[in-house]
Amino acid sequence: MEKVKEWGLSTKKEFWYKDRNQHCLVKIKGYEIFGETAEYNTLVIEFQDGNLTCIQPAYLKEMQASSFGKEIIIQNADTRAESIPAEPTAPEIKTETKPAAPVLEESQKEKPAKKAKEKKEKQPKLVLPEEKVHFTAKVKQFALSWNHFNEDNDEVVVFEDVRIEQDEPIEVGLAWGSHSKTLKKLELEPGQQLEFDGKIVKKSLPKGKDVEDEALLLEVSVAYKINNPSKIVKK
Repeated sequence: MEKVKEWGLSTKKEFWYKDRNQHCLVKIKGYEIFGETAEYNTLVIEFQDGNLTCIQPAYLKEMQASSFGKEIIIQNADTRAESIPAEPTAPEIKTETKPAAPVLEESQKEKPAKKAKEKKEKQPKLVLPEEKVHFTAKVKQFALSWNHFNEDNDEVVVFEDVRIEQDEPIEVGLAWGSHSKTLKKLELEPGQQLEFDGKIVKKSLPKGKDVEDEALLLEVSVAYKINNPSKIVKK
């Protein structure tokens, strides 16, 4: 566990392993030391079928990101598309359609590229303050979130219309936080307007597992977490 902390990995029991062929949970079984002066380490991980393999700690850490693997999926799709042979075109049709085909292809390619560019401009990356700041927000709902450490669901509060109040306010949108004893004493309800101080970090909300009540599940993704809310005022 000391080595796991040293490599910047959380001390949990299972980690995601992603490659072209699989996306599964693995366990750390140990590590190997190598190099002339024993300065290098490689992790030994175990798959669910009992097979072992080695992996660099930094690479396993990258795999925990939700965005990791999207390029692999796209590359696989491109490879499959290239492997499908083109259908033969009848000789009498080839002369008529050949001049117009490039124009149609260019038109189809330009529209998605333009939309992707517009979407990227509408969603700029947030620069989050590192210090404690003042927030305004509204309670969206309560939910259950899977905790890898105790292998059980935790109660969380999901906030909407989250705004960091400062000289240049930052519109965060959705964020989540633990439904702590402090918050439970306030007896919050969905739609409740709040003001409070706290710290915000980029940490996605893990979805709950084996949740019977659908009202405690969240379908949309929440990318930010609010830690240690204090000086809470209900409006």
